[in-house]
Amino acid sequence: MAVYLDNSATTKPCKEATAAIINALEENYGNPSSLHNIGIEAKKAVIKARRNIADVMACEEEEIFFTSGGTEANNLAVFGAVYANRRKGNRIVTTAIEHESVMQSIDRLEEEGFEVIRLIPDEYGNVHFKDLAEAINEKTILVSMMYINNEVGSILPVDKIKKLVLKAGAPALIHTDCVQAFGKTEVKPKKLGADLITITAHKIHGPKGVGALYIKKGTRILPRTFGGEQEKKIRPGTEASPLIMGFGAAVASLPDLKEQSSKITELNTYAKSKLNEIDGIIINSGDNASPYIINLYIPTFMRSQTVLQELSANYGICVSNGSACARGKKSHVLSAMKLSSEIIDKSIRISFSRYNTKEDIQLLIDALKDIINKHPRT
Repeated sequence: MAVYLDNSATTKPCKEATAAIINALEENYGNPSSLHNIGIEAKKAVIKARRNIADVMACEEEEIFFTSGGTEANNLAVFGAVYANRRKGNRIVTTAIEHESVMQSIDRLEEEGFEVIRLIPDEYGNVHFKDLAEAINEKTILVSMMYINNEVGSILPVDKIKKLVLKAGAPALIHTDCVQAFGKTEVKPKKLGADLITITAHKIHGPKGVGALYIKKGTRILPRTFGGEQEKKIRPGTEASPLIMGFGAAVASLPDLKEQSSKITELNTYAKSKLNEIDGIIINSGDNASPYIINLYIPTFMRSQTVLQELSANYGICVSNGSACARGKKSHVLSAMKLSSEIIDKSIRISFSRYNTKEDIQLLIDALKDIINKHPRT
């Protein structure tokens, strides 16, 4: 059986999510917009899933809008917020380590003439309050900052943005990509001060192909697609009700956050202690990073892509060399952290879930030792 340590890319669906999806496909298969009994039952299930998410986020059900995933939700948030507020200013504040779906959306807006301020992280992926404060001015219409970075696990100061926006007298909406945070740490809009929050199902043992955007009640954004009444016309189109039901079931099955965090922190500490025993390994993630993610440099002549292929083919261990969405491209996150080309080219990411064990870690450690001995750095 494979040792799966790539949970920031995706997670194995839990039994509850799988059962909910199968039930939706075989029994509760109606179109939620249909007015007959089968459609009404499907609509009830969608409402229940929306309620499950709202309960965890301590928000209202009507503030949750289903999408096809985190990428669509990020696009909807970024473009929707900027186009709705373009007459109020032209500055967008973000970071140099966002997910590609935020980064490339903002790149496009910059091409259209919007001013973009990209905050540069330190060598551990941390974004500092001082830089954030200096970037936000009265012309800022959007601040988009992820909560937890997907490659190194750095935790960004999202909860400080609202105060700075108010101090600057800016009309800015605040968007945070919480794809790597939701279900792993507390994500509550009021505490974060966010107007828009992106989440997805497949990072919390739910299905791929469904996510959601939290939109604070009273917040105006413009839709990106047209042609239906679903999701209050913000995201029209027939709801993917089987996936939504799976999402709702995964949320309902989330363990207690404190207990889960304690378990993952213990795994993280154990993994780092074992990794630090291997000569030449460098841990790129900071001490205050999310315990779910460790990014590390492997001292071998092989590039990271070859290392992860070796781990998979010969040891049955699945890790990543960065964001799965980047498909092997050089990490823009490690580059923004100003790490050397040697470290960027030979770093991998391991990421945990509630199903991982210390035995998984030990198998990884043994495999890395073997690979480094066989293929030392030249």
